[in-house]
Amino acid sequence: MKRSAFAPSPILIGGPDDSRRDDRVLIPPMTGAPERPPSDLIWSLSGETMGTTWSVRLVPPPGAAQGDFAAAVEEELARIVAVFSPWEVDSEICRFNAAPAGTWALSDDFWALLTQALDLADDVNGAVDPSLGALVDLWGFGPPGPRSVLLPLPSDEEVEAARAVSGWQKLRLHREAQAAIQIGGMKLDFSGIAKGHAVDRVSDRLSALGATSHLVEIGGELKGRGVKPDAQPWWVEIEAVAGSPEPRTVAALVDLAMATSGDGRRAFTHGGRLYSHTLDGATGRPVDNGLAQVTVFDASAMRADALATALTVLGPIEGPEMAEALGLAAHFTERTPDGLIERMTPASAAMLDDA
Repeated sequence: MKRSAFAPSPILIGGPDDSRRDDRVLIPPMTGAPERPPSDLIWSLSGETMGTTWSVRLVPPPGAAQGDFAAAVEEELARIVAVFSPWEVDSEICRFNAAPAGTWALSDDFWALLTQALDLADDVNGAVDPSLGALVDLWGFGPPGPRSVLLPLPSDEEVEAARAVSGWQKLRLHREAQAAIQIGGMKLDFSGIAKGHAVDRVSDRLSALGATSHLVEIGGELKGRGVKPDAQPWWVEIEAVAGSPEPRTVAALVDLAMATSGDGRRAFTHGGRLYSHTLDGATGRPVDNGLAQVTVFDASAMRADALATALTVLGPIEGPEMAEALGLAAHFTERTPDGLIERMTPASAAMLDDA
């Protein structure tokens, strides 16, 4: 698959062996002891997908073959690419985006993720929106490739033309037919949700094969289930914003997912100004609200991925307010004239281990 413009830098994986005394440790609330892992082994698998890399660490069940798990992961990822990749011309999403105006039946996988994405868009008033593909392409973050440095920024007229065929409220569904209505020129784009969705799908597949303890990572989005054979959780490190004075933060992903959105992950510079790949559908332009990074924890990697994007769009005031209203565990890092500042929601602060 061609490289996506959204591929982030790799996530850092931490653990007890490389932790420092001044680390901050986040531990999610648990109602009981985690399930015993199926064996005393840990296998590591890795590869490439969706324009980025994937990695899996798993505790296999007795008698399992490592090759079977690698093949299962690759098969699951290939199915997702065939449906949701805007870089593959024969994918289902590309066929819908190129279709003339009309009502088009969708596969079960496409329908399920689209309806979930629209429900999330409704929850956050469009701060995450799966219908912004025309704007994504216009700003140089989609399959047509980066905008030439010789070109000016998109004009107001170009932005408004792309906005005319964008917006989750313009996308109508025919629920009885499991179909979406293409208004003509609308381009769907799941880049703000697809990696998290893929993490969930791979995690479910591993569990179904008996590897009930595992850590899945795709392009920086992660999900951990169960614990390791030594009863330690799957430790991961929250990627720090350059220049942040905060201590290193590690989190225990026990039946928990983590996703991060930030302006340093994919951007371009024009006229000395940084333009982030995260777009605000309300303006049709890259967000410019001071937020450097947002990290969200949730049981679902798809939700964490989508909500990290949504909170970034909402900004340093409305974002934390929305996160608290939704009961989310979230971290915000904001650039201010006085330097970087960090905010945690109450749910996130409750995860801090003060021992």
